[in-house]
Amino acid sequence: MQVFALRIPQHLAAIIIFLVIVAGWRALPLVAQEPATSTPVTATSNESSTAKAKTGGIPQKPIEVLYALGPFVYPLGLCSIVVIWFSLERLVVLRRGRVIPRPFVRRFFEHLEQGHLDPKSAQELCEASRSPVASVFAHGIKKWGKPSVEVEQAIIDGGERQTSLLRKHIRVLNGVATIAPLLGLLGTVVGMIDSFNSIAVKQAMGKTEDLAAGIGLALLTTAVGLIIAIPALIMYMYFQGRVDGLVMEMDSLAQKLVEMISAEGLQEQSRQAARASKAADAKR
Repeated sequence: MQVFALRIPQHLAAIIIFLVIVAGWRALPLVAQEPATSTPVTATSNESSTAKAKTGGIPQKPIEVLYALGPFVYPLGLCSIVVIWFSLERLVVLRRGRVIPRPFVRRFFEHLEQGHLDPKSAQELCEASRSPVASVFAHGIKKWGKPSVEVEQAIIDGGERQTSLLRKHIRVLNGVATIAPLLGLLGTVVGMIDSFNSIAVKQAMGKTEDLAAGIGLALLTTAVGLIIAIPALIMYMYFQGRVDGLVMEMDSLAQKLVEMISAEGLQEQSRQAARASKAADAKR
């Protein structure tokens, strides 16, 4: 299935992660809100409040939610750290100025068109850049003067390696987007089992407040899992589209290089130079 590129500026990607996570945490206390009533305080309401105080109710603050998650706070916390870490790392690595630096590309092709480069000097120029597109060019330069098929194959081999490096760690985000909701669902199931078990131990004498609070607390793990998974999936789709766009641009530049350094391209350049020389002689 083709992944569509999300046209999001790189400096906004980190902001999206932050806003989604903050919005999720801010939304969690809403599950604990109760509608206001004008009913006067009675002995029954006091008993209900006492029962809720004993059970602790549903956490309303992020720090309370963390404590309420129990042992699930560790895997879910690890997932959130992984999402933030690898998202920031890929934002730095996949900058266009790092993958396809315009000054290097412009200088390289200008020197090549003017005949100022030979295989050795071109290789040194690529090694000095150390960018992914320079590495792709370096593989093609090794076949300088060979048939275009050999030059293309060398560039394809180098391009596959660079594409693999560009896609590195992106699958981790997809994995977190899949695992985090499952961890949340597992926490919900375990919490609900515990809630119903507490009612059964009390020989069906438990109150509805106890059951509601237990189920609401159990559902928090699913909510936290979704808060982590949504930005992880967004960043996965964004980086997939980003890599596809960079690979297509590198492929276009590589095709231009093949036309210039292959045997066929060099022969064509020689013929053009001969025609230009004859035309200049004729004008004299």
